[in-house]
Amino acid sequence: MMSIGIAQNKKVHEFFLFFLFNAKNEKKESLLMNILIIGAGGFIGSHLSEELLKRHTAWEITAIDISNAKISHLLCNPNFHFLKLDILKDSLEDYIEASNVVFPLAAIASPSIYVRDPLRVFELDFEANLKIVKLAVKHKTRIIFPSTSEVYGMSQDAEFEEDYSNCVTGPICKQRWIYSCSKQMLDRVIYAYGIRDNLNYTLFRPFNWIGPRLDDICNKNNGSSRVVTQFLSNILHGDDIKVVGGGDQIRCFTYISDGIDALIKIIENDASSKRIINIGNPNNKCSIKELAEKMLALAKEYEKTKFNAERIKIVEIDSNDYYGKSYQDILVRVPSIQKAKGILDWHPKVGMEESLKKIMDFYFI
Repeated sequence: MMSIGIAQNKKVHEFFLFFLFNAKNEKKESLLMNILIIGAGGFIGSHLSEELLKRHTAWEITAIDISNAKISHLLCNPNFHFLKLDILKDSLEDYIEASNVVFPLAAIASPSIYVRDPLRVFELDFEANLKIVKLAVKHKTRIIFPSTSEVYGMSQDAEFEEDYSNCVTGPICKQRWIYSCSKQMLDRVIYAYGIRDNLNYTLFRPFNWIGPRLDDICNKNNGSSRVVTQFLSNILHGDDIKVVGGGDQIRCFTYISDGIDALIKIIENDASSKRIINIGNPNNKCSIKELAEKMLALAKEYEKTKFNAERIKIVEIDSNDYYGKSYQDILVRVPSIQKAKGILDWHPKVGMEESLKKIMDFYFI
């Protein structure tokens, strides 16, 4: 196990890089793979790290983040190497060069921040990640990049298809779209590098991935987290659940284990190279109001939340009052997953009720 800050121990840093470079060069003759996960301390990164260590015991994982709170249980694994670095300040070039695959998972994915601090979203989600993309091109490192279902914006398609659906966003004054546009622009840059420089990439588009460790439910501020954890927080604190715009928005929720299974299949499958792949669960389609109803009913089965769940209500709130005038919503977001099925032989397994039960067990038991 290795957990270091670069400035703290230069010799350890140099030894670690020497080890990674040798391992990368030996990749073709062995089962060894060096996976660099930037943003490993986040929701997707923590679950990806955990599952990779279970499935591929010969692989090395370099985990970069500013916090290891969600991955502290992995620090004792000899194949897991945590580095406390800030991608806005620290150079990652050595680590990208020494890795076979890089996952740039560090991003802001909270609608309230899109409208409150759009430039912060742009700086991290676009500018910082663009540097990583360019380094992957320079060092011929495979990049598996998290696009987003939000790039489809207000597309009118019944199901969003990766290579055919239009990417439609609103006017500039609706700053909510800066996240979508930042991700979409990086998609286009990566695609172009694939053509010009033969960059080995896969763009995956998550559709509302949910599960344990998604957000901090102890934070009471409305809009501070994503919808499932926001509702969990409301229930925990005994606050009425606010559904924006009546809660008619349709979403397809994907349990994290299904999403991680798809990511590992992408690493393992060369056929996923230079592809854009939706990762979602159309079978878990429901409105936001239905989601609130399901969660409130389920919360009544837990001792920790039963009292509050019996008393709080679901109330409607205008999006301007909740997020501000810079917000604009998407009514329907349903993925086509034919490419994931065909290329990866991937099929989501966890249904909606089971997903919510697993999440509530994690937070409330």
